[in-house]
This record gives sequence, structure tokens and C-alpha cells, in this order.
Amino acid sequence: MTDIIIHCAVALLLPPLLLGVIGKTKAAFAGRVGAPYLQPYYDLIKLFQKGSVFSETTTWVFRAGPVVTLAATLFAALLVPLGRHGAPVSFSGDMILFAYLFGLSRFFTTIAALDTGSSFEGMGAAREVTFSCLAEPTLFFALITLARMSKSLTLSTILTSVTPAIWLAAGASMLLLVGALFIILLAENCRIPFDDPNTHLELTMIHEVMVLDHSGPAFGMILYGAALKLFVLGAVFVNVALPVATGNTFADWAIFIIAMLGLAVTIGVVESVMARLRLVRVPQLLVGATILSAFAMILVLR
Repeated sequence: MTDIIIHCAVALLLPPLLLGVIGKTKAAFAGRVGAPYLQPYYDLIKLFQKGSVFSETTTWVFRAGPVVTLAATLFAALLVPLGRHGAPVSFSGDMILFAYLFGLSRFFTTIAALDTGSSFEGMGAAREVTFSCLAEPTLFFALITLARMSKSLTLSTILTSVTPAIWLAAGASMLLLVGALFIILLAENCRIPFDDPNTHLELTMIHEVMVLDHSGPAFGMILYGAALKLFVLGAVFVNVALPVATGNTFADWAIFIIAMLGLAVTIGVVESVMARLRLVRVPQLLVGATILSAFAMILVLR
């Protein structure tokens, strides 16, 4: 029961801090002080205190988009084990549900953008679904590979069964998986080199262009959902890349939180030393990630 409470508390409270750490890291590389680490929390509080403005051309779909997106991401957070502890919700085959919860959230985000009737937002929605089609196979190949190693179809067992012994026995496959998962982590969360969350160049915007018409609490739900998605996929990456378990409950939770903050710093470093890719290059990198995960699966099957 204690682990479930800590799981829910960490999953609800930590995601905005990751964005603050990323922003602070990028500011340090640029020679600036940057916004406070807690700035994302202040922004969310401010947004939830504001009113909402809805266009007369939109329908219930536009209003449902942020709610369904956040609800799907919250449920996905219950399926992922944190701190080497089992997930609160787990059952055989839940890894399929995990993947398609993100598909559901993406679907409602894109149709909410299309519901505005704006060709500009439609352009961003088209890019979003195109890139997601190339990213999903990588995630499935990675989950299938890990399922084969753990001999389980339960996501909680799949991720908690990754141990240093597995790394020693199948190091090549694990390295390929880590590389593929990190690429997908950046792509699914619209980070550089795939997208720039701070961009103001209209013709190159992808995710940000889809949420331009949202305001107030709806926009707050979108921002919080994006932070939560980064946290959930980051937790999957940390479970695979850093399979450390001490046997002490609180020590394992502390290691997990430190690892997540370290991952946020790594993302900030990547965004500071790399430029955004040209749109025609993005599919090539996503296909490369799929190939990495496919090779990892082939090595395991052999």
C-alpha cells in the first residue's frame, strides 16, 4: 500500500519538475540564469486559475481533447513500475494497452486540432500522426524483445525483470534497445531534434501548432499531460537503462527520482548541443530507431 501511495505521489508531482530541470540545463549551456526549477508549477497554477475561450466553430471534440489526453496518460502512468516496484495496475497483455493509451491521447489531440477548422493546425496534426506511425513500431519491437527476455506479457514484470545479469548476458541487444528507446523518448515528447517546444517558426511547428487555440485550464491540462508523458516514457527508459535494485524501498525510490532528474539533464544537454533536424530527415531517424529495436529482437530470438 505504501508503494502505491508513493507511486501515485511521484507520478503526479514530479513531471513538471523534469521540464524545469531541462529548461535550467539549456539556460546553463546558453550562459543564462534561466527560469526557476519550479516555474512549470507556477505556469500550471496560473493557467488553471484563468478562464477558457472557445471558438464558435469548435464542437465538444475540441473540449474533450485535453481531458481525454490527460486521462489516458494518467492511466498509462499506473501501468509503469517506478523505483523497481510493481505497478499499481498490471495484467497479462497490458503492454498493448500501454502503447495504445498514447495512441488514444494522440488521436484526441489531433482531432481537437482539426475541429478548429484551421488549415495551419491541420498541417501540424498531419505531421504528428505521420511521425507517430514511424515511432510506434520501435516501441512495440522494444516491448516484444523485453517480453521475450522476461517470458512475461505483463509490463510491470517486463520492466522490473531487467537486471545487471540480463545486461551481461544480452548486452548488445540491451544497448540497441536503449538507443532506440531514447530516440523514441525524444520523438514522442516533441523534443529536439524532432521538434522544438519553444519554436516560433510557424512552418516548422508540429505539436505546438495543434494546441494554439487552447487556453486556460484546457491548455494547462495539455501542458501537464505533456510533462506526464515525458515522465512515463522516461520511467520506461530508466527501468531498462538503469536496472539497479537495492532491496530497500526508500533507497530504490530515491535512486529512481535521481535517475529521472539525470535523464532530464541529459535531454537538456542533447537539446543544447544539437540543432533541429530538417523535416525530411525526421522519418529517416525514426526508421533507424525501428531498425535498432528490430535487430535487438532478432538477437534475442536467436
